[in-house]
Amino acid sequence: MPGATRNRRRPGAIRIALLSLLSAVTAAGLYGCTSDGTQETPPPDGTPPPSAPASPTARSPFTGLPAKPAQVLAVKIDNVQAARPATGLGTADLVYVEQVEGGVTRLLAVYSAHLPDRIGPVRSARESDLSLLRPFGRPVLAYSGAQSALNPLIEAAPLYPVTEGDTPAAFVRDPARPAPHNLYLRPERALAAAPDATRARDIGFRFGSAPADGTAVNSTSVRFPAARYTFTWSAPDKAWRVAMDGRAGRSTDTGALTPETVVIQYVTVRPSGFRDRFGSVSPYTETVGSGNAVVLRDGRSHQARWNRPTQDAGTAFTTPAGTPLNFARGQVWVVLAPR
Repeated sequence: MPGATRNRRRPGAIRIALLSLLSAVTAAGLYGCTSDGTQETPPPDGTPPPSAPASPTARSPFTGLPAKPAQVLAVKIDNVQAARPATGLGTADLVYVEQVEGGVTRLLAVYSAHLPDRIGPVRSARESDLSLLRPFGRPVLAYSGAQSALNPLIEAAPLYPVTEGDTPAAFVRDPARPAPHNLYLRPERALAAAPDATRARDIGFRFGSAPADGTAVNSTSVRFPAARYTFTWSAPDKAWRVAMDGRAGRSTDTGALTPETVVIQYVTVRPSGFRDRFGSVSPYTETVGSGNAVVLRDGRSHQARWNRPTQDAGTAFTTPAGTPLNFARGQVWVVLAPR
């Protein structure tokens, strides 16, 4: 029949098409395990989960949201009263709250999917940061400096340190703010200084449907020796509004701080072998081991267990019965609270 030859596919074209499809499926599977972003485990009865569609959407392992694989940037952010409000904090994928000298806290914000124009105020690193970042591979760590005795440990750690001293083009000072709360990072320039930094990868988080149990809560507070955080459920935001020391937390560029999931991870906080420039002993937050946690999502509180067997391993969060505890998709805050 005339025209039949034009509609017939050549065998070589078919093979190329099949190979392209297989490559796309394989590449997507390296980053996101299912089409909806949930990293699934087999059901208790051992039956395998339903097959994913042929072209699953890549999802961030830090938020469960659609995202292209990108380098990881961690930034040490000051959040004492004089440093607030922060800039760029609402864009972070993940925020850790850590205790430092004097019982106050600092934030370690992790970015990959989205980068704001500026992040800060940037402050100094602590020994705890080095262990906390090990599951991320070899990320960039931007900070204002560290005491001299800690520098050899930072240089030996699997990360790319970026400071104002060695990468001045990545930082800017805000003349409207008093020092030391006036140093800000230009994230694009920080990542350009470390082109081989690791891309986002699995650190143990799971995203998906909430557990069937849990307790409805309006707000939950966490106390440090000289700091207090309160997380209040906001139904219109479908997220938790953050307050620090009784005042609403916000970022200058995005407004109110509203993480979808808050993890209160109870850990051991002990004295380290380092002191700050005033002679105060720096606390060390132990994040390797296991313990209790509370996961806040969707207006409910869930009792949990956390487990991180080695420094290079991610942290798994499970129900008391031992099944994975899914987080809500979106920004995650992990409060490393003293036991």
